[in-house]
Amino acid sequence: MDNEKNEYFDIPTLLRQKDFDIRRLAEKSALPTGEYFGMLLDFLTLVPETLYAINKFENRLGDKDAYKVVDDMATMLKKLMCNKFISEFYSALDAYEKGNWRLAAVHMESIEEKFREFYLRVKSAKRSTKPEVLTDTTISLKEYLELLDFEEANRKHIILAVDDSAVILKSVSAVLSGEYKVFTLPRPTEVEHVLSKITPDLFLLDYQMPEISGFDLVPIIRSFEEHKDTPIIFLTAEGTIDNVTAAIAMGASDFMVKPFDPSMLREKIAKHIVRKL
Repeated sequence: MDNEKNEYFDIPTLLRQKDFDIRRLAEKSALPTGEYFGMLLDFLTLVPETLYAINKFENRLGDKDAYKVVDDMATMLKKLMCNKFISEFYSALDAYEKGNWRLAAVHMESIEEKFREFYLRVKSAKRSTKPEVLTDTTISLKEYLELLDFEEANRKHIILAVDDSAVILKSVSAVLSGEYKVFTLPRPTEVEHVLSKITPDLFLLDYQMPEISGFDLVPIIRSFEEHKDTPIIFLTAEGTIDNVTAAIAMGASDFMVKPFDPSMLREKIAKHIVRKL
């Protein structure tokens, strides 16, 4: 990679976001990671022009230059093994070629916001320093994924327990620390800050806390792209039917009644926890 492209991407984050079929691309070619990173950077570079072109089509001002930019973006997405937006892009271009500017505008309007969000997700995976695992950008993408899989299979899962009771947090840590890497948080208001530092594989949330309830934490956790599907288990002193129903409706995977049985807690966690890659 040249000096202008001396940047790296966090591939595990891209894998969790599931926007690109990185594994399929790795299986189909011996693409070096350096070349793959370069393609991703080319994508980021082309996005502003693409958004401008989309806006022109939306306002029925599309021209040959806008057509070429959108066509280039569709081609790039194909190379990156991303099926998002491609059919809409080509449908808009086809409508434009046939002189149906209104239909072209409709296609572009339907994807503009989602395309912008997609761009921000990819941008968020860009790193300014070398990834911990990757030290050689000539390594093939397939080899890198195999290395990530090996590390993932041999690491401890991360669990974040949030509870205003120091006794409960100490109990959770004592029961789970042998098998898992456990982080405990007595102040739920700090969840967003903590999630900027670590990526839990499972959450244990107290149902009732004085500052923010476990229910209130769920949308905060789900607002992080990498935690849209991360398992959440509620710890509650009131295991009523209503509470359980409400917890599931809020996006919880399961619940435990406090004081909890250690073996039951381990069983529930083993049932729900999953590998990220």
